[in-house]
Amino acid sequence: MKIYTKGGDKGTTSLIGGKRVGKSDSQVEVYGQIDELNAWIGLLVAESGFPDVCRFLTDIQRDLFKIGGFYSFDFSEGKSYPYPFVEAASVERLEKEIDRMQAALPELKAFILPGGCPLAARTHVARTVCRRVERCMDDFGGIPEAAHFQGSLAKAYINRLSDYLFVLARFFQHQSGLADVLL
Repeated sequence: MKIYTKGGDKGTTSLIGGKRVGKSDSQVEVYGQIDELNAWIGLLVAESGFPDVCRFLTDIQRDLFKIGGFYSFDFSEGKSYPYPFVEAASVERLEKEIDRMQAALPELKAFILPGGCPLAARTHVARTVCRRVERCMDDFGGIPEAAHFQGSLAKAYINRLSDYLFVLARFFQHQSGLADVLL
């Protein structure tokens, strides 16, 4: 697979399907933000040291790749997305993991400040990038009715992922022996 095509040298890029759009297009912004989020999660995998968390985060990276592919698809002709996609079970898996981790943490009675130990702080950065992805997804209105279900599922997944990252930051903080930094 050739890495460079020179096709983007003039400020455009190709969507899946071949349509060329400007690199500042709102659709490109969405999948670019998803790519950044995936990279932050990759950093968490590299630094975590918790094998179960690493496996779970790697599964999330795979899901994000599918969602990024969805947002890089050419919807201009109203086509539905024909490639593998995340399922409702993926959202449920995030919810179960949130519940499992939260049950092992001290009850949260106040707002916490992002930060804490280095790994918790990085997780909070990933969480805020995830929130930015949510906003970009909401700003992009180019998903046709044929792909509406997938678009709604992607938004639910990203919303739940930001919740998971919040709890994961608390988990890392707790595992480091430090209390949450309260407001």
